Amino acid sequence: MKWKLDDSRPIWPQLKEQLVIAIVAGEYPMGGSFPTVRELAEEAGVNRNTMQRALGELENDGFVITNRTAGRTVTTDEGLVAQMKESIAKQNIETFIAEMAAIGYTAEDVVKMINERGVEQK
Repeated sequence: MKWKLDDSRPIWPQLKEQLVIAIVAGEYPMGGSFPTVRELAEEAGVNRNTMQRALGELENDGFVITNRTAGRTVTTDEGLVAQMKESIAKQNIETFIAEMAAIGYTAEDVVKMINERGVEQK
């Protein structure tokens, strides 16, 4: 997993967001085992306590489940994953439309451009 962290805001929420995206994208399959705090912290280049905080929030939100003897596993709640996937998509679309509006495009212009791009790729 490629980690993109910046100093503009706390690290643990960034870690959590990126892990949620990885779960939603299927990088960590539902019901599958989840890496340890140590493995993830090493991979991301962060302190284990910082990663533990992100994982604690993932657990609170239901994306990972801690099993005392088997470590963490990814949720099997398809509804939760689908809901988050849609939420992320909507947020990205809103951000994109706002950025396009800032340079003078309307939502209709954006839709037209996307449709034309889709035709080009077929």
